[in-house]
Amino acid sequence: MKSRLTFLAASLLLAGSLHAEPLEVVSSFSILGDVAKQIGGERVHVSTLVGPDADAHAYQLNSADLRKISAAKLILLNGLGLEKADVVRAVQQSKVPFIEASAGITPLKASGHHHHHDHDHDHDHDEHDHHHDHDHGEFDPHVWHDPILMQKYASNIAQALIKADPAGARYYQTRFRQYSQQLVQLDAYARQQFGAIPVARRKVLTGHHAFGYMAKRYNITFLAPQGVSTEAQPSAQTVADIIRQIKQQNIKAVFTENIKDGRMVQRIAQETGARVGGQLYSDALSRGAPAATYADLFRYNVRTISAAMK
Repeated sequence: MKSRLTFLAASLLLAGSLHAEPLEVVSSFSILGDVAKQIGGERVHVSTLVGPDADAHAYQLNSADLRKISAAKLILLNGLGLEKADVVRAVQQSKVPFIEASAGITPLKASGHHHHHDHDHDHDHDEHDHHHDHDHGEFDPHVWHDPILMQKYASNIAQALIKADPAGARYYQTRFRQYSQQLVQLDAYARQQFGAIPVARRKVLTGHHAFGYMAKRYNITFLAPQGVSTEAQPSAQTVADIIRQIKQQNIKAVFTENIKDGRMVQRIAQETGARVGGQLYSDALSRGAPAATYADLFRYNVRTISAAMK
């Protein structure tokens, strides 16, 4: 009897320690990693391949990241061409379960110009800037700039966590519902901020075309010298066209980005008389404030963009 009780106690202790061991999750970049942390809470340990203030478009796979991948129990990719082929190949070869967080979303085409009107939201102006159309593949991967579409990301991540850790199903579902409410609140905040600005003034210059989903959701025009990837360098003609358009339309909202060299944007600002209104967080979180989480990043970008357009 005593040995049976000892065995039972040992079994319970072992079970407790197993539950205490967090699920090892690897995300391809910092924004995705934060969503996983918000839903996974204490039951997960999240590592990222491309960290804060780093450019996923220019990322080079290294041996340390290969070790992260092989040690993971779940890998989260964005999909839609954000991750380079060698990253996707390494994940597939690892045999570790993985998902693409964008699965189930109808993506925007990777056009080089994002200009949306209320009755023209399904047309991405593919006739403009064709030299950018294949920078990054067929689709625009920057879905996270639309918090309504991020509901699907959150749902996909929650389902993947539940599959990898069924014992935590109720915990993940509860945190997913809470996070979904945060995403709804982010959308309401953006509608309030942008809604106070006339559509004619909702025009912004950024370093590369990362804000197409925000453009569509909130009826904003975004211009950029680069396409949806930061790897493709803009032609002199593209830069000249943008300078002319900024002057003609008197665009005042001009921004650099945390992931890239801002000299091109600064040059355009100097030639047009526009003022650089600050730095946006396009493809990565910041290491601390003001964009240490996805929710912080979105609020900061909305606040900064709307202030510059007023």
